Amino acid sequence: MKIEGNAKLIKFESDVQLVKYNVLKEVAKSAFKGNLQQDYKKVIKEVADEMDTISRCCIYKERAIIEERVKLAMGGDKDNPNVIEVISAACDECPVNRFLITEACRGCLAHKCKDACPFGAIYYVGKRAYIDYTKCKECGRCKAACPYNAIAEVMRPCMRACSIGALTYDSDTEKAVINNEDCVQCGACAAACPFGAIVDKSYIVNVIDLIKRKKEKDDINIYAVVAPAIASQFTFATIGQVVRAIKTLGFREVLEAALGADIVAEHETNEFAHALQEGKNIMTSSCCPAFVKYIQKKYPELADDVSTSVSPMIAVARLVKQMDEKAKVIFIGPCTAKKAEMNLEDLKGSVDYVLTFEELLALLDASGIQVDKCEEDPLDNASFYGRIFARSGGLTEAVAHVVESNNLDVDFKPIVCNGLKECDMALKLAKINRAKGNFIEGMACEGGCISGPGTIRHGVRAKNEVDKYAKISTEKGVKESLRVFDVDKLNLERDYSKILKK
Repeated sequence: MKIEGNAKLIKFESDVQLVKYNVLKEVAKSAFKGNLQQDYKKVIKEVADEMDTISRCCIYKERAIIEERVKLAMGGDKDNPNVIEVISAACDECPVNRFLITEACRGCLAHKCKDACPFGAIYYVGKRAYIDYTKCKECGRCKAACPYNAIAEVMRPCMRACSIGALTYDSDTEKAVINNEDCVQCGACAAACPFGAIVDKSYIVNVIDLIKRKKEKDDINIYAVVAPAIASQFTFATIGQVVRAIKTLGFREVLEAALGADIVAEHETNEFAHALQEGKNIMTSSCCPAFVKYIQKKYPELADDVSTSVSPMIAVARLVKQMDEKAKVIFIGPCTAKKAEMNLEDLKGSVDYVLTFEELLALLDASGIQVDKCEEDPLDNASFYGRIFARSGGLTEAVAHVVESNNLDVDFKPIVCNGLKECDMALKLAKINRAKGNFIEGMACEGGCISGPGTIRHGVRAKNEVDKYAKISTEKGVKESLRVFDVDKLNLERDYSKILKK
């Protein structure tokens, strides 16, 4: 498959990423030329024909799948409010049954699997065990009991990745199905699917339209707000070069979402101190929209304990629009849930569009901008603590810093939850007033934002890169970061009543 520009300097973690990149890049190229509607079929054919291997039955099915990917790159199904969609044609109809008895079964005399099953779902034919799936409840006791490890667990990767159970399958077609009522739009299923059959909608064409409008009419100013996790993505260049590259696309200015993290750290710490004074036992963070939605859907009795502070993305976007009434704000980060957050009823109008790092890479290559050849522009809005929001535990460190620097008389006992599974455990205990602390930091993605589904690179190196980026900040504390900005007039409060069902 054709790789060009900055993508040559990035090692994609899978061909799923590579295919997505090529679709986004070709769509962006055509959108810049103004020919996307006319060249729609041409884009599909070019991407499909460039693929090195065909993973489907034929090139025609491959093209049908690429067509669905192109539609998602152009904004997806407008009637579907979810930012995550299933491409049914791409879904490989993975095994529906969670447990499978393999050829390793010896049909032994002990029959431990049969004895372990409380539902009578195990039976024997010809000296071999089988599962009666009409009786099986997928408890896994047979697997645990088998002395030969002959029972395999083959749960679909997308279903295993979904911590809230919002992803099931159609009983007739065996295709994956997302229940929008339960989905928190974290994108874990999209990252987990080995066939790339679950994809987030893109606003890349909308952003290109803004860039073209700016050049033609000059009636708007476009600002990019970049998440601190960007430090872990374009490691072949400096942050300063990435900033210049984004400006070259047509952005007036690039600001750090970490500045918003500094604003939120100050605001949320004061909110936490006030909550304890009012007699509350616990408060949760609110910067991760998937975590907030998880509480609202699965633990509604804890909804009043969620911080009412806006996320860093919203805080800095509102700051920009406070300073420039002609501003259009594009958030660039690792998160699919942010695409949903920007459209929430109480937050609409703060951020205009959201792009992921994958989409930024495609945008740069479609424009022929080579990042490592750019000059450097400074990016020094935020503090060390604002920048480490990008990784699990960073928010907690920032709150602890504000408590100490402001000499607050607060007994700060944090619970750091790394991923929705850990969040669920902490929330279960909070629900029965047995939490092991009084402040829950919740991140839907394991590792924090650095592991978001819209990132190009994941893992330990990503955390190290963010920590290195934080250490070079010229502003060492939150107060120092905020001293030159007028944040007193900013609306930093959420109004959950506008989005929660009564």
